Amino acid sequence: MTDHTSGQWFLRPHERGNPGTDIDRVGDVDGSWVDGNLVRPLIHGATYFRRLYEELCALRPGDRIYFTDWRGDADEKLLPDGPAIGTVLADLARSGVEVRALLWRSHSDHLQFNARENRRLGTKLNEAGAEVLLDQRVRRLASHHQKLFVIRHHGRPDRAVAFVGGIDLSHQRRDDGEHLGDPQQAPMDRRYGDRTPWHDAALEIRGPVVGDLLRTFIERWDDGHPLDRRTPYRMIVQRLARMPRHPQSLPEQFPDPPPAGPHTVQVLRTYGHKRPGYPFAPLGERSIARAYGKAFGNARHLIYLEDQYLWSELIAQGIHDALERSPDLRVIIVVPRYPDADGAVSGPPARFGQLRAVRMLRRTAPERVGIYNLENAEGAPIYVHAKICIVDDVWFTCGSDNFNRRSWTCDSELTCAVLDETPDDRELVAEGSRRLARDLRLEVWSEHLDWPIASLAQLDPWTGFELWQRTAADLEAWYAGGKKGRRPPGNIRPHVTQPVTRFQALWAEPLYRLIYDPDGRPRQMRRDNEF
Repeated sequence: MTDHTSGQWFLRPHERGNPGTDIDRVGDVDGSWVDGNLVRPLIHGATYFRRLYEELCALRPGDRIYFTDWRGDADEKLLPDGPAIGTVLADLARSGVEVRALLWRSHSDHLQFNARENRRLGTKLNEAGAEVLLDQRVRRLASHHQKLFVIRHHGRPDRAVAFVGGIDLSHQRRDDGEHLGDPQQAPMDRRYGDRTPWHDAALEIRGPVVGDLLRTFIERWDDGHPLDRRTPYRMIVQRLARMPRHPQSLPEQFPDPPPAGPHTVQVLRTYGHKRPGYPFAPLGERSIARAYGKAFGNARHLIYLEDQYLWSELIAQGIHDALERSPDLRVIIVVPRYPDADGAVSGPPARFGQLRAVRMLRRTAPERVGIYNLENAEGAPIYVHAKICIVDDVWFTCGSDNFNRRSWTCDSELTCAVLDETPDDRELVAEGSRRLARDLRLEVWSEHLDWPIASLAQLDPWTGFELWQRTAADLEAWYAGGKKGRRPPGNIRPHVTQPVTRFQALWAEPLYRLIYDPDGRPRQMRRDNEF
């Protein structure tokens, strides 16, 4: 790919805003992205878990595994009949495969977080000879949200593979295109039922950028600060769980893998500004937010976004500016119908930020913005956990970050931006579009709209936008008419966020700003409204 094209879409090293990191290649002016990779989008948790299992089965003694996770359940099945992820990894560790992991230490389970599950997985693997750390080196009220799995084969660099995306090694993620849900359920809003339908995505990546992904793991691992705050309670918990407080040195690292394909990849992260600072990000890093800002500045035809939240006017600003700048631009956004926790106390703060963001976008260009949620063929709402953004069928991202201030400034996040060197020479494509980005969009559109990919490929982005509008309207009319006759094709409904009353807003807004969606930027950046 030409330097001009990559530099137009990707961040250059100085644009990342974090000179403390090792992932930008030293001495290379444009060393913030990596050519020669092979990227394969994996839609659905069942697809990802099967591919992960296949790669794990190919490991031999001396090979190495590195992974990070927000939540890991030792008993989560990788296939319908098993085995469980904890069993597979423990068996590999006992066989001589080196297994190292960074799990978020997590807040209390009383707050519906993951402390017990992550501790159980870590203990199981450590007893088998792995080294798993419970990592709480984050800002107060923040989390480690990165989802990364790197596999390196001893003496076989071409076999190296990494998985990056939004899918945790946990309950509820193993769903497929039918969206009947994972039988292993985690806590959710009751309207999603006893077996939550779940939409998610990840990337399988081969090539030299696997080295940058591994360096991201190593930077966190080699941070010399204690893994957790030294309080009597935390010391007792760690001792009972037999969890180390400091990591051991990593063994000698492998060289970067050789080129594997035509895709250029940039590794993007978020690290909050904290004290003491990260050695690899002394003032934090907000390259995810900066990358979206640059990509939205290039948007001319279509922004397609799948996200768990879509919170805050700050996050919606880049799309708002793109709509004002480009009168032909269309925006399609897919979000969950309900928050994952929508109780009397948890619901209003969760909806407050989305109401602000949606109001901003619809006020800017109501006829050019479509916001939808998903349901399966039985009418059950699908929880959208995927974090995908595609701009003009050229640049796309998939990772752990959500469109909220927490993900862009506070939590640790990991996302990959991808450009395909292969121009899309098929008919009815926008100028400059690339094959991989367009194929990804057509794949998810085919599922959501219940249209064949070949038929969708005949539509330009503007006609596709109108198809979304018609498909959602037809399904709404079918429901309004008492569900008479055959159900119209498609799984999309117009999204309407439940309002927050004036009384609820009095307490929901401060909870939203301080706890649900905190700001992890340095003070000067907050004042300047910059990332």
